Amino acid sequence: MEKEKKHALTNEVGAPIPDNENAITAGPRGPVVLSDVWLLEKMAHFNREVIPERRMHAKGWGAYGTFTVNKDISKYTYASVLQKGEKTEVFVRLSTVAGERGAADTERDIRGCAIKFYTKEGNWDLVGNNTPVFFLRDVHNFVGLNRAVKRDPATGLHDANNTWDFWTMLPEAFHQITITMSDRGIPATLRNMDMFGEHAYSLINKAGKRVWVKFHFKTEQGIKCMSDEEASRIAGTDRDYHGRDLHDAIARGDFPKWKLYIQVMSEEQALKMPYNPFDITKVWYHKDFPLIEVGELELNRNPENYFAEVEQSGFTPAHVVPGIGFSPDRFLQGRLFAYGDAQRYRLGVNYNLIPVNRPHVAVYDNSRDGFMRVDGSYGGERGYTPNSYGQWYSSPDVAEPPLPIEGAAWRYDPKDDPTDHPFEQGGKLYRLMSEDKKKLLIENTARAMNGVRTNIKYRHATHCYLADKDYGERMAKALGLDLKQVIAYSKLSNKELNIQTADK
Repeated sequence: MEKEKKHALTNEVGAPIPDNENAITAGPRGPVVLSDVWLLEKMAHFNREVIPERRMHAKGWGAYGTFTVNKDISKYTYASVLQKGEKTEVFVRLSTVAGERGAADTERDIRGCAIKFYTKEGNWDLVGNNTPVFFLRDVHNFVGLNRAVKRDPATGLHDANNTWDFWTMLPEAFHQITITMSDRGIPATLRNMDMFGEHAYSLINKAGKRVWVKFHFKTEQGIKCMSDEEASRIAGTDRDYHGRDLHDAIARGDFPKWKLYIQVMSEEQALKMPYNPFDITKVWYHKDFPLIEVGELELNRNPENYFAEVEQSGFTPAHVVPGIGFSPDRFLQGRLFAYGDAQRYRLGVNYNLIPVNRPHVAVYDNSRDGFMRVDGSYGGERGYTPNSYGQWYSSPDVAEPPLPIEGAAWRYDPKDDPTDHPFEQGGKLYRLMSEDKKKLLIENTARAMNGVRTNIKYRHATHCYLADKDYGERMAKALGLDLKQVIAYSKLSNKELNIQTADK
């Protein structure tokens, strides 16, 4: 172990401190005097040491590593970070989603996966989860999801009724619910799970041709999960189990690795898809869009200070580099603003100057001033554009090709789209499961819905029946429901079902 460093204590601007244990008082038994300015500074700083926790993904762990490209995909993109032979430093943060800072690592939840690539052309932040889909597809419902899985405003307690009521009001959430309640809902370790970019993004090649893409990181440690019973036992003895496992694995040189694959869809194929390919609640089937290997991600260095590097790390999908772009995914479109704005609130407008977030290339964004500006703020250089001095010029050669758009601007509800089948993929996933995995799914769901109101249970069982009759029948039995009523509900429209199963 490295020898502990010794430092003479100073105040906030470097002056030595004569006494750090005894307050200045008016006499040996008198009150503390206001001129004990070091005491005031210590307390004032202590009062501000806790920055606001993330609204989602509050509990997380991080590590540094490298991403190496070993396959040629230049026909799809000219992004330097994705060229064969390129090796890029990364910082990765892995987290639970619903839990607070003190939550147990082993709670049933999806896991957030945020990767910061320090590329030659600036930072690329790829944010996603350990599942290929998400609970919702419209960013308007993002606030609702957060409030449904967080604490109830009346009691201050977590309430499964709120979570399941919200989930089951959105039929598109069914696919993600099935995954979350399956054995994949609690990974054995953060090293034993896959990571997904979830959203559709775009890649652009040197000819200016665009393709749509999805990013998949497949664990080389193998998928391993834990049961509710095992997770509960571990939570009772080590609430930081996943973080400890990740740190210790890296410390002993057992570096976790993932292989990056992409799925590629042409713009022409997207127009002919039987479902919306930009709907994050749906996967692209591998038989139609096979995985294409790109490279390998390795985590090989632990942070030296949790707060400075993990807690102060900030990610936003708005950070892309030339050759990588966005898609019409309506949830991604909202995240492009929400994530960066959350960091500006949590860490300050200059959060990208914090070392863990700082690009490994020079930045000339001409953004000025603000709290905690520590880099000179471009000195006396001109702060305006355009100007006649040739400063702060643009680079039109990295512009994305135009994206054709059709139709009137309107609040379109995907549930009104006849091609939208929200239970289809969840049903296919269920039929792919082995019998023991089906049994586990049903048991996990029944435990998770313990105490949930009967009307909400009927709504979920009906969704299960619409996805697969066996799924619905077994769920109805596990939840103690009348199967005839479930079948009757299955003949209703979504709007009618929600009305019939409303809390009355």
